[in-house]
Amino acid sequence: VPRRTTGALGPTEDAVYLRRRIGLLAATSLIVGTVVGSGIFIAPKGVLVNTGSVGLSLVIWILCGVLSTFGALCYAELGTSFKKSGGHYTYLLETLGPLPAFLRLWVEFIMVRPAVASVVSLAFGRYVVEPFFTPCPAPPALVKLVGILGVSFVVAVNCWSVKLASRTQITLTFIKMFALILIIVPGVMALTRGQTHNFQNAFDSTSSTLEKLPLAFYSGLYAYGGWFYLNFVTEEVIDPNRYGRLRKYLTEVLMSEAVAVTFASRALKGVASLVPVLVAVSCLGALNGGFFVAPRMLFVGSREGHWPALFSMIHIRRQTPMPAILLLFPLVVLMLARGELFQLVNFASFSRWLFIAMATLGMLIHRYRFPSHPRPFKVPLVIAVSFTAVCFFIVGLSLYSDPWNTGVSCAITLSGMPVYYLTIHRQLLPLRWTKALHSFSRQLQILMEVTQQEVQTY
Repeated sequence: VPRRTTGALGPTEDAVYLRRRIGLLAATSLIVGTVVGSGIFIAPKGVLVNTGSVGLSLVIWILCGVLSTFGALCYAELGTSFKKSGGHYTYLLETLGPLPAFLRLWVEFIMVRPAVASVVSLAFGRYVVEPFFTPCPAPPALVKLVGILGVSFVVAVNCWSVKLASRTQITLTFIKMFALILIIVPGVMALTRGQTHNFQNAFDSTSSTLEKLPLAFYSGLYAYGGWFYLNFVTEEVIDPNRYGRLRKYLTEVLMSEAVAVTFASRALKGVASLVPVLVAVSCLGALNGGFFVAPRMLFVGSREGHWPALFSMIHIRRQTPMPAILLLFPLVVLMLARGELFQLVNFASFSRWLFIAMATLGMLIHRYRFPSHPRPFKVPLVIAVSFTAVCFFIVGLSLYSDPWNTGVSCAITLSGMPVYYLTIHRQLLPLRWTKALHSFSRQLQILMEVTQQEVQTY
């Protein structure tokens, strides 16, 4: 018997769909909590290793901040022009067509999202474990085990309730802002006392060559990453409009696996043991934010027919996209168990920034083809063109800088093309396979108690 899901005043209370439950505070926490995540505490090492000097590192940080601001402005236009959730996937679908959109979806869940989540999980595990073993290195197996526990907690929260996940994000964001204050204030006080010796001859030890710069940019941009996350959940924001940008910071970096542990031991001796805990909480907040938004891209892609229909389903009582969330869990655990921190950053960054550049290129093409399309916010043309060109340049040069990781990333991205033409563009799978997959999907649907969205939210 068909369920009645809408009445005279709109959807009924028991209708299955993703409700608009993300208010201003939750939306702000989602952006701040992912921008100020693990990257601010681990990326400085990657920038310094690939530049060799404090001076050039600061230049890279400033340029990454400018580039991220330009990107945030471009995505503000995209987010106000297209009302669907899904972020990168939706914008590529609307501007460049289904193939680029599918490739973004493919690489996001085969590689990019598991790699990014693994980086955050490893950082979380390191900051939890490292203080117990300092000055000795922490056992890698223990770091990864704690990271897996962190992922498991976040997956459980996001499967249980959207409201619980958003409240968790708000709480963790406030804690991580306290951690940042503990790190920034002593640095500013040291500068006011004249402790500027680290900035003298700041460029003398510069060892970076042109081919290393993309890797330095990848680390810096990873720290600023997250400014596009609210675009993934547009349909769930109570009053969707623009979203914020970023923060910037200065800190001294030594060759440390856990930068904040080293910083705390030098600048915050009285509360040094507290800082790693706060940083671990910050990493957990970034991990929660990633698991909150990324499954929405898979949810929308499945809704558009670019992924199995099971992943566009919602739990009938929890009102969460449970299948999309659960798909990520084994992929993250697998990559976390095998990966190394900065290798994973480089591995994921190629495809991530390639498709961000393609999305802003698509925005420019769409603006030219459909000049009358409603755009409540319109980024200046010079900013959009500059951002797109720089992103393509960094991505192209990284193939020379780190041919193995970026080459594998490129190959995995292109591997989605035959999948698209065999399963989406033309259904060429044998009939037996199609029936078996449908039957398996049906059993999983019953097991997880999920069904298709019953109310259109865009």
